[in-house]
This record gives sequence, structure tokens and C-alpha cells, in this order.
Amino acid sequence: MNWLNSEAFVLFGQHIKWSDMIGNVVGLIALAFGWRRSIWSWPTQFVSGVILFAAFATAHLSGSAGKQIVVMVVAVYGWWQWNRGRGGSADGHITPRFATWRERAILVGSAAVGTVAVAALFKAYPSLSWDPWPDAYIFVGTIVAMYAQARGMVEFWFAWLLVDLVGVPLNFANGFAFSGFVYVIYGALVLWGMRDWWLRSRKAPQPVLEGAPA
Repeated sequence: MNWLNSEAFVLFGQHIKWSDMIGNVVGLIALAFGWRRSIWSWPTQFVSGVILFAAFATAHLSGSAGKQIVVMVVAVYGWWQWNRGRGGSADGHITPRFATWRERAILVGSAAVGTVAVAALFKAYPSLSWDPWPDAYIFVGTIVAMYAQARGMVEFWFAWLLVDLVGVPLNFANGFAFSGFVYVIYGALVLWGMRDWWLRSRKAPQPVLEGAPA
């Protein structure tokens, strides 16, 4: 794995690592698959998680490395969940929907409580993270975003945007410049994907209430 963590090139004075570059390019492909509502989003995210785990683990960023383990676990869950849900869509892809207010409250509440809990863990064990609060925020935010994606919720795009807002400066500060550049591209793809899922959710057939005329 030594070559994977070696320097690939220098861009605008920033040293780009092979693992950082390859892992994030694969991550971009996974996000593009997600925008297309393709089930291949999940195995691609799994591969990205493996590569980025190697990158962050060698940099002693335990929070970011741990996040990749969770990414891989949730990718398996997402693959299973989307396989179950594809039958309900005419084109064989997952049908996007807006979360209910209860689901939104759970997502927001879980993100807040999870961030505080993980940050407290990082602060108790400083060796786990150089930047406890932003690292915890990204760790938990990624889990929330991927869970919402697995459930086909349009809100997962909003969650990714909130992760991007912290991820860009954090990656530049920690020497992962390519991750920082890619997070900017993520932001553009997220806005594009959000619009597509939003429109598709409005076109999705609504369930007919029992006893109501079809």
C-alpha cells in the first residue's frame, strides 16, 4: 500500500496523494450513480471507502478513517435496501421520495446527538482525531446522508451539502487537497442530483387512500 499513499503530483502548491485522488474520483463516480438512481452507486462507494480508509489511517485521522468503515457498512445496507425497492419503479431504479416530518426530525436529532457523542469521544482520546468537532460532524453527517440515500429520501442531498461545507476546509487543513477540490465538485453534483430527485419525487405516483376513488 506504500505507493497508494505516496505523492502523485503537486497542484497549486498542494501535495496530492494517490490514495486521496483515486478514492475521491471513485467517490465522484458513486455520487453520479446515485444521481442516476443506479444500484451501482453502492459497490462503487464501498470501493471508495476501502481506498480512503488506507489514506486516512496512514495520516492518523482515525475519525475520517473510521467514517470509511461506516461508509462500507452502509454501502452494503444500501445495496440490499435498493435491491428490495427497485420493483416499485417502472424503470427498475429506486423511486425517490421526500421524508416525512417525523423522519426529518429523527435525521436531524440523530445527527446532532451523534455529533456531540463522537466529538466527546474524540476529545477524550485526542489520538483519534486532530480536529474533534469537524471530524465528528463529517463522520456523523456522512452516516445520516448515506442512510437517507438508502431509504430513497430526497433529503440525503441536503445532508451531503451540509457535510461539504465543513469537509472542504477540513481536508485542505489536513493535507488532503484533492479531497478538498473534489468536495467542491461534489457540491455541484449534489445540487444537480437534488434537482433531479426533487422533480422525480413530484412525478412519483401517490398512494390512493382506501375507499377513495382512483
